[in-house]
Amino acid sequence: MVTTQRQLPPLNALRAFEAAGRHLSFTRAAEELHVTPAAVSHQVKALEQYLGVRLFRRRPRGLLLTEAGQQALPGVGAGFDHLAGALAGLREAEATRPLTVSVAPSFAARWLVPRLETFRHSHPDIELRIDATERVADFRQDDVDLGIRYGFGDYLGLHVECLAAQKVFPVCSPWLMQGRHPLREPADLVHHTLIHVEWERAGMTAPDWPTWLASARTPSTPALASQVGQQAMAVQAAIAGHGVALASALLVADDIEAGRLVRPFTQALEEHFTYFFVCLPEAMERPRVRTFRDWMFAELGEVPGPCRRSTP
Repeated sequence: MVTTQRQLPPLNALRAFEAAGRHLSFTRAAEELHVTPAAVSHQVKALEQYLGVRLFRRRPRGLLLTEAGQQALPGVGAGFDHLAGALAGLREAEATRPLTVSVAPSFAARWLVPRLETFRHSHPDIELRIDATERVADFRQDDVDLGIRYGFGDYLGLHVECLAAQKVFPVCSPWLMQGRHPLREPADLVHHTLIHVEWERAGMTAPDWPTWLASARTPSTPALASQVGQQAMAVQAAIAGHGVALASALLVADDIEAGRLVRPFTQALEEHFTYFFVCLPEAMERPRVRTFRDWMFAELGEVPGPCRRSTP
């Protein structure tokens, strides 16, 4: 299909002419457009120069449309009506399609999904689609509105906010606090299985067991180890009593409160990696994105502020 490039004057000039033509007054047009009468007059003059015709006759008591102005005004007004209708259709389509959230699987399983019912109850008009994946979404190419990413927060070109400061510490089933080798101090880990997360993404330097053991000055290294692919799997294995997991505070808060997990030791690591709310800067102007963001921070109980980008 052959398209013709449209030669159009500046939109502000057309708006000024249309408003002044309806009101036959620069002052009333200025009030509608929230500008000064001088600005409206300047825009109309620029349009007349662009078209090479006079659109108004200035009179002491008001304006009169010239024959050219009378001819142009209905079409310009109809054009703005069509444009407003098209934009309203876009807003309606945006409001009815699912809000897609790209989120790390562990965060989805341990924190987000258990809370989604409260979001749906508060915002029944917003349909959510949760894309739980380790793949980093491209917001300008993929059909994704916002994301929860686990990393350092160095996401150039995006709006970035830290969800919560993170600490990492060992967790286990309450049953491991009893029995033949109860967990009383870090040295007791020598008798238990340590559950390691095997990070798939290259360059991941999240806290691990060797780092925690060194910080706790544990004299001996546990002989048994178990490898899993995600933090959520490590937490679930710990709940089942299969060993001791090193977990982010955010992911195990509910389990500790419910008594499914306990912290056998007080030692914790500050986590360089943490969870970030991310989206395109312009997406923050969308009411549904802003609503979801505000709900998340309310659930976290955190006061959002400037994102603290961590360095390894």
